[in-house]
Amino acid sequence: MLLAALADLVLPAECAGCRTPHVPLRHGACADCAAALTALRPASVRPRPAPPGLPPCVAVGEYAGPLRESLLAYKERGRVSLATPLGVLLAEAVAAAAGGVPRPVLLLPVPSTAKAVRERHGDHVRRLADRAAKTLRRAGWPTEVAQPLRALPKPDATHLDSAQRAIAAAAAFRPRAKAMDRARRAANGRAVVVVDDIVTTGATLAALTALLIRAEVPVDSAAILAATRKRHPQ
Repeated sequence: MLLAALADLVLPAECAGCRTPHVPLRHGACADCAAALTALRPASVRPRPAPPGLPPCVAVGEYAGPLRESLLAYKERGRVSLATPLGVLLAEAVAAAAGGVPRPVLLLPVPSTAKAVRERHGDHVRRLADRAAKTLRRAGWPTEVAQPLRALPKPDATHLDSAQRAIAAAAAFRPRAKAMDRARRAANGRAVVVVDDIVTTGATLAALTALLIRAEVPVDSAAILAATRKRHPQ
């Protein structure tokens, strides 16, 4: 992870949003893509159909254009420094999901599998959650991050339908006993927000939420960076 971060800082980088090489970059993006990302505003989203138990969801934008390309650069091409600007965007989604007025918040990032951690230079969602928490604290939101679940190996969901995704998601997580106890205590008096990078069918968020609720960790909402084109604003 350290080597990837250093390479991202010292090597000539293309724009994360449009992949144009050798242009002046602002937070990893050219002027046009940076402006497009800055213009995004969080909005409520909902899969159609929504899986049972899915909490209210807020996404920064559609999984398209500079947002999609920036996420791919961050996740798949080792641009780990993009966690900072993407974390700022995620913080905006969290704030909207938590009601828009500063209040204590607990962020619960969707955990990555061991395979994803190896391939993506670390737990990419946890890194985003940490950056979002830092941004929120600076804005007056007392924010903590907890990870009471671990992710188990799971099949590639690319070609699964909604029902198959729900079955796979239900078996994708296991509690971490001590971490769950800490999360249960931390949730007291806080808005509890599950965070992820992308929502597609909502199966993962619904399954994770159900597991947390069974463990007596309430979930108020979910904040996501991007929603796929299948999602429709409420």
